[in-house]
Amino acid sequence: MTQQPGAGRPTARARRSFGGQGISRPVQSNPVTTRLADIAAQAGVSEATVSRVLNGKPGVAATTRQTVLAALDVLGYERPVRLRQRSEGLVGLITPELENPIFPALAQVIGQALTRQGYTPVLATQTPGGSTEDELTEMLVDRGVAGIIFVSGLHADTSADMQRYEQLRGRGVPFVLVDGFSPKVQAPFISPDDRAAMALAVTHLVSLGHTRIGLALGPKRFVPVQRKIEGFVRTMQDLLGLATSDIEERLVQHSLYTLEGGQAATAALIDRDCTAVVCASDMMALGAIRTVRQRGLDVPKDVSVVGFDDSPLIAFTDPPLTTVRKPVPAMGQAAVRTLLEEIGGTPAPHSEFVFMPELVVRGSTASAPGDRNGDRSRV
Repeated sequence: MTQQPGAGRPTARARRSFGGQGISRPVQSNPVTTRLADIAAQAGVSEATVSRVLNGKPGVAATTRQTVLAALDVLGYERPVRLRQRSEGLVGLITPELENPIFPALAQVIGQALTRQGYTPVLATQTPGGSTEDELTEMLVDRGVAGIIFVSGLHADTSADMQRYEQLRGRGVPFVLVDGFSPKVQAPFISPDDRAAMALAVTHLVSLGHTRIGLALGPKRFVPVQRKIEGFVRTMQDLLGLATSDIEERLVQHSLYTLEGGQAATAALIDRDCTAVVCASDMMALGAIRTVRQRGLDVPKDVSVVGFDDSPLIAFTDPPLTTVRKPVPAMGQAAVRTLLEEIGGTPAPHSEFVFMPELVVRGSTASAPGDRNGDRSRV
């Protein structure tokens, strides 16, 4: 019987490591030399296939993988930790940070949905200078989680190596990816419609008479950022007839997804005579409001501000923030439902489930002010 961590080891027999793979068996009176060939012969596969299974490499069919694991059991070898039967009770949730209130909100929805299904969520959060996504993933896998939900992870970064997810799949760990998409990863994705979100925000501002509308958002390498730009540019073209080059050069400002990032981006957009700013997060929008006030201006009298997320308590800011509500409950529940289907052996197709956001109008937007520079149509 496999000993539990921390449990006492049998005293009547020692244990021997197998090939550095963490497989061990009792030492018998006539020691048996353990080789990959033993397991390969028992499973009826090649030694190379056995090696790939033991090392968690992709490219092995699920049935073949199970055959190799069964051979380990028949021969009396202890499975490597990462290949042992996964706990039915634990599901990992990896988030980039918790300072942005939208992440705790999403974690709460996911945690509640998992609990209702009899699972226990294990929250793993990245911190600056702390554990990376890969390190957190390894920690969860070593603890035998039944699956993992990634929120705004490296799958959203077009510059990241997506092979890490294929390697995870090769180790037999089901997972779902939230906020971001990559055609290189064979997995289900859960996303808000970022393009539609920008169309909602811009249409609202144009209806209030704004023609100089800026967009403040994060680094361009992220998929949600690219999609927001696409939606923003298309709507500005359709409603105001502006040229793509003018929009991207003068009205789109990249920064960080933080309050300070919103401050910096808004300062640049106000310098370009924008009377309204659409922000890619509520945190950035709070920074935008701070910058407007530091300039001696008023929100929304002089500059209108729109956020994105509808984070908890954002309705109680001064002024209450107009924002595009991210469909957090629907997205979180869909992520759990999809993951449990993966765990249950009926995986979802490689596709993206996209959820429609909602515009929530509050006090941070108003009619466009009179043109301070005498040229209201200038971009």
